[in-house]
Formats: sequence, C-alpha cells, structure tokens
Amino acid sequence: MNVFTGDPLQWNPQGTPHAVAIGVFDGVHRGHLAVFRALKEARPDLPIAALTFGTHPVSVITGSESPPSLTSLESRLELFDQAGLDTAAVIDFTDETRELSPTEFIERYVVEGLHAEVVSVGSGFRFGAGAEGTVDTLRLLGQSDGFAVVETPIVNLHGTEVRSSAIRAAVASGGVELAARMLGRRFAISGVVVAGDARGRTIGFPTANVTMPPCLVRPAGGVYAVICTVDGVTYPGVCNVGTRPTFGGSDEMIEVYLFDIDIDLYDREMSVEFVDRIRNEQRFASVDALVSQIQSDVQHAKAILA
Repeated sequence: MNVFTGDPLQWNPQGTPHAVAIGVFDGVHRGHLAVFRALKEARPDLPIAALTFGTHPVSVITGSESPPSLTSLESRLELFDQAGLDTAAVIDFTDETRELSPTEFIERYVVEGLHAEVVSVGSGFRFGAGAEGTVDTLRLLGQSDGFAVVETPIVNLHGTEVRSSAIRAAVASGGVELAARMLGRRFAISGVVVAGDARGRTIGFPTANVTMPPCLVRPAGGVYAVICTVDGVTYPGVCNVGTRPTFGGSDEMIEVYLFDIDIDLYDREMSVEFVDRIRNEQRFASVDALVSQIQSDVQHAKAILA
C-alpha cells in the first residue's frame, strides 16, 4: 500500500485517478469498512485511497486533548492495508488546515492531491473551516470538479450505531465483547514487555508487564481473558489492567499471565487482544486470598477461550 504524506501536490504527480474515502477512521471499524466497500462497488476499476489525519482534528479545532484513540496511526495504516486499500494519504492537521474552507480542502487534498473520480463518506460527514461543509456541499463540489459522491449510512448493530465514540465508551467501561462486535475484531493494545518487580513469579504466576501507549483508550480496570501475540505466535492468557492494590501499587499497567508457559519476553513487542472481562480489580486481605482468586480467574479465562 502506498502512503502519502506532506505536500499533496507531490502525492500523485502522474495524476492517477482514485476512489477516495475521507475520515479519521479511528479503529477502522465495521462502519469504516462499509465506506470502503461502497467505493469498491461504485468504481471497481479505480485504486482505493483513504484520506485520513495524522493528528486528530479535535485537538487542533478545540485546543484540548484529542479523545483517546482505538488505534495508533501505524495500526490504522496496517488495517487499511488488510482491508485491501491501495493508498493512504495522511494529512497533518494544523491551524492552517483548520482554516481551509470546504472548497479549499477538497481542491487541495481530494482533487489536486488524489485526482478523485468518486468520493465516499459516512452520513453526517462535515468538513472545512467551522465544519461548514456537508455531504450536500461535497456533492456540489463534485459536480464542478468531476467526481461522484457516495454517502454511506451509519452501520447499525442490533440497535447500536457503530461509531468510534461508541467503541471507545465500550472499551473504557470494560465491554470488550461489544467493542469487538462493532470493530469486527477484538480490541487490542500493543506494547513492549518491560521488567516489573517479579512479584507474580514469587506467587506462582509469572507475568509480562506490557507498556500502555499513552494515546490509546484504556480498558476499564479489571481482569480479562486475553489472546497475546509475540513474533507471530499466539498464547492464551489472563490479564489484569490496573494498579495492583493488594501490593499498594499506584501506576496503571497491563500484567499478562500466559497459561502453562514461561518464556523470556523482555523487550519484545506483545499484542494483547481483550476477549472478555472476568471481574473488577480488587484489593485482597492477604496474598493467599489473591493467589486463590488468580487460580479461579485462570480457570474462568480458560473456559472462555475454549
């Protein structure tokens, strides 16, 4: 997959026509995949491009922190590739970008940058300074600039609209099963395994401590059944998200215990897929009580993953 960044006039100097989807596409969920499918159905002869943002527009428009993401930009690009897209064009959303009128935005990135012949967006799409541009605005611009517009309805899953905000809320409340249904895959966090205090090993449950990328949404504190991947190999396990209150911890972390295996994982990248939430994090009166609960958690997680 081609990845375009920087000056849009340098993206596509040969003027190759594209079918273009526009959006942040955080999570690359079922709704986003519907937008991509609409392009493929409308113009199967054209390469498909996603026009997305390296910096979340909200952080620039409002001056506040952007919402925590479901995926990093790197993961988003990998998911675009898996979805069969040919090109990803990444806009660095700045104050200058924010001031572009709807017409200027489309001319710069969609027409001059990607030479779009068809554009697909979700219902309710807004763009340009002050979010003045609507889908109707886009259709009018398409008439003058020579591209068609496909408006894709919001995907509805058993009465719930599939939106990135809804998936973030599900993850943050521990509803990782619901999040997976809306994403079309399990919610996952990837990080580097770092050294901890080795306390898990002393009680018979050696754990891998996985760094939590600061930009990603946090699953609610608690214990989860998980599937972990390291160097392309998958391992079932159980995971605690939280501060380890029994031991007086204060820093939030992901601790993963892999079933029936003890391997050196330090400094290796691990992807943790959250399958189901087992219970809340809690403080135990003694280490023996904690060990007994972990044994129960392991059996519960094994049953879920079976």
